[in-house]
Amino acid sequence: MRLLVISGPNLNLLGTREPEIYGSSSLKGIETLLQTKAKQENIELDCFQSNFEGALVDRIQQASGQVEGILINAGAYTHTSIAIRDALLGIQIPYVELHLSNTFAREPFRHNSFLADHALGIVSGFGVMSYTLAMEGLLAHLRQIN
Repeated sequence: MRLLVISGPNLNLLGTREPEIYGSSSLKGIETLLQTKAKQENIELDCFQSNFEGALVDRIQQASGQVEGILINAGAYTHTSIAIRDALLGIQIPYVELHLSNTFAREPFRHNSFLADHALGIVSGFGVMSYTLAMEGLLAHLRQIN
């Protein structure tokens, strides 16, 4: 089984960007943690980050036929990108939306998600653990249907 982790804009700044909101872990550290978990689960994991909406759309489209599930932290694009939503719907691969912070405890514009209504689930507000919880949920779902 193979999963894809997609990280959107500004997540490359994790560890230094607003640590009071996002914590002190870097994206590389999170990806290393997920790779360790993937090995324990005997699955392959690809990680991709971009600040560019089109690059994220391209990577989502490339996942078709290549991965069984997607973990996506689209960052600010969660609240603005119909293109990312359409790409996810177009490839019909189950995905989990995730966020380090609780988006509903933040500014009102962060309360809206263009991805949530078709996601298997949403994990938000648990910091780095949001990634591992999202992975566990996605794996449970995929193993149940296979």
